[in-house]
Amino acid sequence: MPLTHTRDLFAKALKGKYALGAFNVNNMELLQAIVEACEEEKAPLILQISKGARQYANPVYLKKLIEAAVSLSNIPIAVHLDHGDTFELCKQCIDEGFTSVMIDGSHLPMDKNIELTKKVVDYAHKHNSSVEGELGKLVGAQHDDGEASGGFSRSGVYTNPDEAVQFVKQTGADSLAVAIGNSHGAYKFKGEQHLDLERLKAIKKALMDAGLGDFPLVLHGASSVPKDLVKEINQYGGKLGEDTAGVPEPDIEIARRTGVTKVNIDTDLRLALTAGIRKVFAESPKDFDPRKYLSPARTRVKELVVHKVKNVLCCAGHAFD
Repeated sequence: MPLTHTRDLFAKALKGKYALGAFNVNNMELLQAIVEACEEEKAPLILQISKGARQYANPVYLKKLIEAAVSLSNIPIAVHLDHGDTFELCKQCIDEGFTSVMIDGSHLPMDKNIELTKKVVDYAHKHNSSVEGELGKLVGAQHDDGEASGGFSRSGVYTNPDEAVQFVKQTGADSLAVAIGNSHGAYKFKGEQHLDLERLKAIKKALMDAGLGDFPLVLHGASSVPKDLVKEINQYGGKLGEDTAGVPEPDIEIARRTGVTKVNIDTDLRLALTAGIRKVFAESPKDFDPRKYLSPARTRVKELVVHKVKNVLCCAGHAFD
């Protein structure tokens, strides 16, 4: 099956009230585990390639690996650039055949973010590619409470609903990554903290009220950092701190039902792969064949992806909607 466009996947996900898993790929084992899991569960899939992954694995290698996966698969697969930081990088990926790119101008002032995102959108749409923008900054350890009047803050780091409307209208972006307390990495929160789901509902409503329809929203930094994987890594020689924390899966389920259409998952994949490798190294220290430790690690990643698409994102069984 040829590569699929995210706009097609989003339309079906919004109608079916499920979310798409966007899983980051850095090497062959991760790619195999992700695709095999989604193939078995008949789940539509977004494969994400970051700037760091391109630097690590070489874009040509990654492209050929994905071509192999697509040729062996029957499920719809989109390929997406995760956190593109320049127009030039986005252009390069679009020219290479990516069906979707993200331009991350969230660190810029609002007007500059809009300017950069629109530049990417104009190029992408001419070349049959979709664009994800981002508004707000990802944080986990602090909460953006809003203004004293009870409104959502324009000076804070979380996504402001009114600014989201302005951003989408002026850029023409096809989806929007929002900041509602989500954060990258394995140390997202201090203590008990959850996503600002009321803010998410307000963003969704503001976009709907502005005539932008059931607009696709994206959740970055959405790994749940499973405690069992952290415990296993530490059991077999790892030194992850006790303060590891991720986004609770029940929060992600509510976000999905509220209208989040794409959920990015990377850290959890790394944890599963590392847990599998460390276990083999600890239990079979004489083994030096990469196949002996990468094979069970690949299985752990596959099990994790199956859980996500079945029990959290609920996109299993929707590949052929």
